[in-house]
Amino acid sequence: MTTEENVRYTPEQPPRLAWAQHVPEVYKAMLRLDTAARRGLDPRLLELVKIRASQLNHCALCIDMHSKDALAAGESVERIIQLGAWEESKHFYTEKEVAALELTDAVTVLTDGFVPDEVYDHVAKHFEEAELAQLIAAITVINAWNRFGVTCRMVPGHYEAGQHQ
Repeated sequence: MTTEENVRYTPEQPPRLAWAQHVPEVYKAMLRLDTAARRGLDPRLLELVKIRASQLNHCALCIDMHSKDALAAGESVERIIQLGAWEESKHFYTEKEVAALELTDAVTVLTDGFVPDEVYDHVAKHFEEAELAQLIAAITVINAWNRFGVTCRMVPGHYEAGQHQ
């Protein structure tokens, strides 16, 4: 036995509530909303945005899920790891991705109660209006998923790439 095989991890906490089983119509509506929000967006950019919002919201299930989906979409491990400190490692991302991450942070946190004009103007320079509307929809949808995941304490580690789509 290697040393790693002797490591004991803390026990997995069960979810608080299997919410989707109790409100299946809401869950189905969320899936439809998610599908609609992703249309026209680059899958790798979409996953970066979803991971970043999930980091800010501390949604372990969504971080797990979207990191795996990002890898399956061809994203690099290095860029996924750097998302937690993207402002200090902007050189890992394109200007368009940086603008999307700025918007993701602003929409997710809403520190000042609104999205600052500078952030909106910056992202608007890199996205056409229709694509920007899709991005805003995608950020909004992942934030909603995060609220379900965090509130119900959904368990990470069991998702396989592509399962959710």
